[in-house]
Amino acid sequence: MTEPRQLSLNAFIYPSGHHEAAWRHPDSRPDRIYDVSYYQEIGRTAEAATFDAVFFADGPALRTNVRHNAAPGLEPITLLTAIASATTHLGLIATASTTYYEPYNLARLFSSLDHISGGRAGWNIVTTATEVAAANFGLEHHPDHVERYARAREFVDAVIALWDSWEDDAILLDREAGVYADPDKIHRIDFEGEYLKVRGPFSAARTPQGHPVLVQAGASNEGRAFAGRYAEAIFTAHQRLEDAQRFYADIKEQARGFGRNPEHVKILPGISPFIGDTEAAAKKLEREFNELTVPEYGLAQLESIVGKSLRHLPLDETVPADVFADAGDVTDNNRSRLQVVAGIVERERPTVRGLLHRLAGARGHRVFAGTPEQVADTIEGWFRHGAADGFNVMPPYYPGGLEVFAETVVPILRERGLFRTEYTGTTLRDHFGLPRPESQFARRPVLAG
Repeated sequence: MTEPRQLSLNAFIYPSGHHEAAWRHPDSRPDRIYDVSYYQEIGRTAEAATFDAVFFADGPALRTNVRHNAAPGLEPITLLTAIASATTHLGLIATASTTYYEPYNLARLFSSLDHISGGRAGWNIVTTATEVAAANFGLEHHPDHVERYARAREFVDAVIALWDSWEDDAILLDREAGVYADPDKIHRIDFEGEYLKVRGPFSAARTPQGHPVLVQAGASNEGRAFAGRYAEAIFTAHQRLEDAQRFYADIKEQARGFGRNPEHVKILPGISPFIGDTEAAAKKLEREFNELTVPEYGLAQLESIVGKSLRHLPLDETVPADVFADAGDVTDNNRSRLQVVAGIVERERPTVRGLLHRLAGARGHRVFAGTPEQVADTIEGWFRHGAADGFNVMPPYYPGGLEVFAETVVPILRERGLFRTEYTGTTLRDHFGLPRPESQFARRPVLAG
């Protein structure tokens, strides 16, 4: 008998919360964003609610205007190792860039996290869009979009080959014979591409998961093709059910095109819920946060999406439609986040201030204000109608936003048979329902001599 399909839920950790003014709200804790015990407490909250994983975004540059917002400054792989020590089942997903790492070093970091956690690591693969990162690495120019993805494909191929270079049974641990490992089952990878050259073999045995779960978040045409080829979970941003359904169908079809099982590609949109006992209370809470925003900060964020200055626009007048004239249509995904914002402007005709409030909640991800039942209804609707395999939960404020979701929404999802009541496995692959990959070298015959 086929098991009923179950939601996946990740807690997307953004130190004070996903609303840009969260750090100013009395229910957030910006004073603790460099305190490791704070993140361990969040991890334990997520694990008590049987979340699949916690997830950290990251980038190799200071992008936040620290005059008006708290900067998330801790390196995520190191931090997740600390969370691993405070939890037993929770998945641990960190962002790392293929543009600003080298394959061998990054392979070691994630391999170590997977070993230390007993098989709970995931790598969110990004190419880094921000141009200011280049100067932090002694580069004159940031690589363009096409070049970054070309390097990313080589990078992931090289990292997987390194992780695979020890076959599963390479370690013999024969004390009597004095043989620790079988060298014939440890392989050089001799990877050579246009951008990268890596000899191998790797310096550590295969991890409990075979290799960490591969996660991706790009929505451009290049990003979608990359996801279809490599990603086992995909984080994405959509405002409307129909847009999410199109993305979902496209990614599943891309995976089929690469000969993959589309059920082994989990699509996880972001949702940032303001939760109240009544809908009015939830909307009041959202207004409280929006009233704490600083327009200067929001305009800078919007300008980074639009690619032009908007400082001349009056805050309380309707956003001119021509600001988004070059966003492209839904078939051109190379400016995906711009299109999300353009869609909001076209449908809702907000003032500039209203648009800034609309985007303050979760940087283009779906913000929803309602009762626990209404939040659960939204999650169930997208899950049942071909738009999502689960969600990246993005609380507007931490730690309370996650606690409220865990205490009020998760029980409803469990009552409806949509979400686990206890963990049935120990690894992140177990939680996501993903197979353990076989080493690519194990399928090759060992040549004598």
